Amino acid sequence: MNDGDTADDIMDATYRALCTHGYADLTMQDIADESDKSKAALHYHYDSKHDLLCAFLEYLYDGFVDRIEDPDGENPHERLLALIDSVLDKPDDGSEEFGTAILEIRAHAPYEPGFRERLTKFDDYLVDELEVILEDGITGGTFKSDLDAEETAQFIVTVLTGAATERVTTGRPVECTRRMLAEYVETHLLDGQQEVTA
Repeated sequence: MNDGDTADDIMDATYRALCTHGYADLTMQDIADESDKSKAALHYHYDSKHDLLCAFLEYLYDGFVDRIEDPDGENPHERLLALIDSVLDKPDDGSEEFGTAILEIRAHAPYEPGFRERLTKFDDYLVDELEVILEDGITGGTFKSDLDAEETAQFIVTVLTGAATERVTTGRPVECTRRMLAEYVETHLLDGQQEVTA
């Protein structure tokens, strides 16, 4: 088994252990129990649970980028809505237990610089992707010429993060957020001379 296979196995085991135990009660032994590795083998690759979870967040980041990059659409308006949809849609392998565990990790980010740095990467990437689409739409006349692309992208990310938190903590569906963001795009971002696509 090569190092890539070992890393993937450990990441898969970490996912399963987080779903079962959550973040607060998670131990290296729990992760080892979900894999064919011993606890000592895990410590060979990662000095601590914190280091392993930092690596796991990097692993999730790569999957997040693969999932949302290059949204479909023939124009910036369609690509913007497609990107919003891809963020709001749960991954095929997403589970409520895992969402709860990630929320626990996010709650510890103010006290754990390693977590904060990696979680910030998610938001920064999403802001950058939104900003590129918005600037493309401003240049092409799809979106209002006086639109601040950076501030608008940051606002949309804040709404999307809030919707994800609500889904985990209260079970509230994201459909209202999806509708309201689509309405926000049409009423506040689109240039009045452009025809709104369905």
